[in-house]
Amino acid sequence: MPTAISRCLRHWALCLPIALAACGGGGGGGDGAPPAQSCAVPDRQAWLADYFNDNYLWYQLSPRPSPSGFSTVESYFDALLYDGGDPIPGGGGALWPADRYSGLQSTESFNRFFGDGQTLGYGLAVAGLEVTAQPSAPLYVRYVEPASPAAAAGIVRGDRVLSLNGREAADIIAADDFSVLTPAERGERLTVVLRNASGQDRSVQLTATVHDLTPVRSGQVLFSPNGRRLGYVFVKDMISQAASPLSSVMADFRNQEIQELVLDLRYNGGGLVSMGGTVASYAAGNIGAGQVYTRLLYNDKQSDNNETFRFSDPGDWAGFGKVYVLMGERTCSASEQVINGLRGVGVEVIAIGDVTCGKPVGFLPSDDGCGTTYSIVNFEGVNALNQGRYFDGLAPTCAVAEDFTRPIGGNADPLLVAAAHHIDNGSCPVALTREGPQSRAGAPRRGNTGADGGERSGMSGR
Repeated sequence: MPTAISRCLRHWALCLPIALAACGGGGGGGDGAPPAQSCAVPDRQAWLADYFNDNYLWYQLSPRPSPSGFSTVESYFDALLYDGGDPIPGGGGALWPADRYSGLQSTESFNRFFGDGQTLGYGLAVAGLEVTAQPSAPLYVRYVEPASPAAAAGIVRGDRVLSLNGREAADIIAADDFSVLTPAERGERLTVVLRNASGQDRSVQLTATVHDLTPVRSGQVLFSPNGRRLGYVFVKDMISQAASPLSSVMADFRNQEIQELVLDLRYNGGGLVSMGGTVASYAAGNIGAGQVYTRLLYNDKQSDNNETFRFSDPGDWAGFGKVYVLMGERTCSASEQVINGLRGVGVEVIAIGDVTCGKPVGFLPSDDGCGTTYSIVNFEGVNALNQGRYFDGLAPTCAVAEDFTRPIGGNADPLLVAAAHHIDNGSCPVALTREGPQSRAGAPRRGNTGADGGERSGMSGR
C-alpha cells in the first residue's frame, strides 16, 4: 500500500475525512510526510506533534505540551488542540473559537464511510442534541437510515424512545450519554423500547451491521398552495455515492420544468468539498458556471496548497436566482459551504429552520501508519466574496422549529410547509415561525459528534 496519501487527499478538504480508500488505504501524513517511526506510543505522539506544527491552521496559537505527561495518543491529541480566545486578524474584534472540530477515528471506519459509502451501526438516530438538559422531554427517533437494521425492524421517525438497553430515556438525556447508539463492532446488540404514534409500546432488538448509506433520497416534484412547481430533494451526505442519484433527481426536475428548488440539508453533516460544489452547481446552473465556489486557505507553511473550486453546470440549465435550503444545527461544514458558496455568486438563499452548526473549516485527513486517521483543522473556506468564518453558524431567513413526529418532506413537515409559504408569499409563515432562532452567540458551541446516532460532521478538501 502507498504510504503517502497527500496527492489523493489534497482535493478533499471541506468535509470530514474522505478518501483514503480511493488512495489505497493507510499511510503517511496528509502533507506527504512519512508515517510514524513505529507504532509505539512515544513515536506516534512525536509524529502527531510534528504534524500539528506543520499542518494545523492554528499552529502559531495552539499549545505545544511535551508528550511525556500523556500516557495515550488520544490524550495527547486533545492536549494539542487550540483552546481559542485570540483575536481574528481583520475580524473586527471577533475571537477565534476553541477547536471543537478536529478529531480522530480508526482508518477502517474512515475508509468505510468516505470511501465505500457505508457505516457500522444500527441506523437509528434520535433527537438527543435537541433535548440537551431537558430530561423530561420526549426523546424521538428523528432519522432512520433506509438500508439499516432499524429500518428493517420497522422503526420510523416519530417513534418515541422509552429506553435503550434498559436505560430510561430521561436518564440518557440527563447524562448526555448516547454512546450505546454507536457500536464498536459488528454483532453488538441494542434493545430499544419504543412508543408509536398510536401510543402502543414495543421492544425491538437490533444487531449492528455494516450497511450502505443513502446519501440522496426523497427527490420529488411538489406544488405550493398557489400552484408553483417545486423540486424537493433531501441530501444527507456529501460523499461520492451521492453523484448518481443526485444526477437522476435533477434530470427529472429539469424534465418536469420545476420553477423552484428546495434543498433539504437539515441532517447533512458535510463531506467532500467537490460534492458540495456539485450540489450548489445544480442549484446555480449557468448563473454560477465558471465562477468561484470556494477557496480553501491553509496556514502560512502550507499556502502552496491553497485551492480554488469553481461552479460547473451539471444540469445544463439556467439555474435559480433564488434557492430554498432547509437547515438546522446539524447542517454542517460542506453543507454550510453550499449556502455560503451560492451567496458568493449572487444566488439568494432563503434558509428555513435553525442556525447551522458553524464550521467554516476543514481537514486533510491523515493516517499515522498505525491504523488511526486524524482530521485536524487544516484550512478555512471562503466564497467568491471572501466571506467565511461563520463560527456562530448561518442564521435562517425563517426560523422554524422541526416537528419530529412529522415525516421529512411530507405535506405537514413544518420546514417544507414554510418554504412553500415563502415561495407563494415572499414572507415567513407566522404560525410556524419561532420568536427567533436558537441563539449561538455568547455561549460556547459544542461539536456535533453524531453521538446520538446521527451524522458525522466535517469538511474534507477533495
